[in-house]
Amino acid sequence: MAFSASDVIPLSQARANFSELADQVKAGTEKIITKNGESYVAIIDAQRLDHYHQLEREHIHLQLIDDARQGLDDVAAGKVKDARSTLAALKRRRAAGAPG
Repeated sequence: MAFSASDVIPLSQARANFSELADQVKAGTEKIITKNGESYVAIIDAQRLDHYHQLEREHIHLQLIDDARQGLDDVAAGKVKDARSTLAALKRRRAAGAPG
């Protein structure tokens, strides 16, 4: 979503006009509150926040599916190691002080 200059508000102004800002956000805008000239917090509609959280969960699920697909592709290509020997090698390296 694009922001206009009127969507960026100093904290002191936001405190004085919070109810009005909340009404504007409920009507569809998002507001960026600044503190000392820097972005500080955002005010967004609660339903939009729920939507953002849902998108984040979906993104995580897609990443997990992609990781699983990559793992299956590795197995199919023979890019595998025996778990016991790999864990033993890691333990030996750690005991020797080498980075694992």
